[in-house]
Amino acid sequence: MKELLRTTDPLTIVRATDLLAGEGITAFALDQHMSVLEGSIGILPRRLMVADRDLFMARAILRDHGIG
Repeated sequence: MKELLRTTDPLTIVRATDLLAGEGITAFALDQHMSVLEGSIGILPRRLMVADRDLFMARAILRDHGIG
């Protein structure tokens, strides 16, 4: 697994996951429950991970949609 995206914006994670799913790439959101530890103020970034083989295409898809 490789890190594709790191952001504090949960909507960006959802949008990127949907775009990738539309292209047949499975993405995994990590650290989404860290808000419990931070008091739900949104300072800890969430990560979006993809399989090693999908990293190149996933980066291209997000770049084409202005995410990254």
